[in-house]
Amino acid sequence: MPKLYFDNQRYADLPLHYGKVPPWLAERMSKLGGAIIESVAMEYGKSEVLSRMSDPMWFQALGCVLGMDWHSSGITTSVMGALKKALNPKFSEIGIYICGGKGNHSRQTPSELLSLAERTGLNGTELVKNSRLSAKVDNNAIQDGFQIYLHTFMVSNEGEWAVIQQGMNDESGMARRYHWHSKQLTSFVEEPHSFIYGANQGEILNLTDKNAVHTKTGLLELVKESPSVILPEIRKIVMPSHHDVKEKDVDLKRLGSVLALAHERQVSDFESLLLLEGVGPRAIQSLTLVSEIIHGTPSRFTDPARFSFAHGGKDGHPFPVPTKTYDQTIDVLRNALEKAKLGITDKNEAIKNLTLAAQAIEKNFMPNANFYKVIEQERRDSYKYGGRTVFGKTKPPKNVGQLSLF
Repeated sequence: MPKLYFDNQRYADLPLHYGKVPPWLAERMSKLGGAIIESVAMEYGKSEVLSRMSDPMWFQALGCVLGMDWHSSGITTSVMGALKKALNPKFSEIGIYICGGKGNHSRQTPSELLSLAERTGLNGTELVKNSRLSAKVDNNAIQDGFQIYLHTFMVSNEGEWAVIQQGMNDESGMARRYHWHSKQLTSFVEEPHSFIYGANQGEILNLTDKNAVHTKTGLLELVKESPSVILPEIRKIVMPSHHDVKEKDVDLKRLGSVLALAHERQVSDFESLLLLEGVGPRAIQSLTLVSEIIHGTPSRFTDPARFSFAHGGKDGHPFPVPTKTYDQTIDVLRNALEKAKLGITDKNEAIKNLTLAAQAIEKNFMPNANFYKVIEQERRDSYKYGGRTVFGKTKPPKNVGQLSLF
């Protein structure tokens, strides 16, 4: 039996992280994540939400802006759990539902889909089939050493769906995330993925490779569909194994323009230009990165680590989560959404203008050597913004030149 390689796939290191997200962050992740997805759906439609969820770099950037460890496997579990909690109760309003989850929750996917179908008239049998086939392909047809332990099925009220699932390899201590999108799928058995996101482990058995047709003929009874047309552009990314955020992980020109927009102008300018009353420079920094998550194009997400500069990380990298700023981001975005539903779109436009303003500055912005000084300043000022990590709340530094994280 031939052994094949993944060719032209997007891949990245996702170190396995264990433990739970603390309640103070989980609640905020659900509120902000739900507001971001609702904003994308309102502005660009439900199909665009599913398309973005099938893009691993956008997904990783979303996890970063929500305050998760910027490169770890935990992003997948935590983000999908937060979104499920936020979106399912508002299905009638937003039109997107999430089934499944980690471990035992993944096995509930069929019953959850059938229950949803009974309420909505969707084809539950077909959705369950799609869910099971995607899991079978990633667990059996692709024998890459990763055992699926998380399976989430995201479906719209029109029947379009996306799958985000993750496998682990205990021996290597790595995880691999698999992304599916029904709109890009023409065959379950020939190059079906929108992306596979994980560490390149070398030789694997990949029965979904288009060159494996003779091998899989005798193994799979499902080879009855037309060959799929592979995505025109498959994106690659390698997530580093180091836990801290380094200068090389970030596009300094992009990050610098955000920081310049937030910190090199007077707050009063924002109040008049952006109609975001009472929003200071630190909150503008977070809102600008959230704005890009909502309105940015795919090419803007090649450096997911940059989005950890919105709300830090629960592990303290690149800095503790500024809970006061986080809450202000949620309030501003939620308020803008509620007003937009009433036809008052000025605040929504103001948030959209943030990413446009940052991109305008970026054109002529020259990065300097202050990357680590920015992180040091964020950590030093963390206590002012309710800084918090899994280790506890931050405290004021004993003196200006001394760093005090916890």
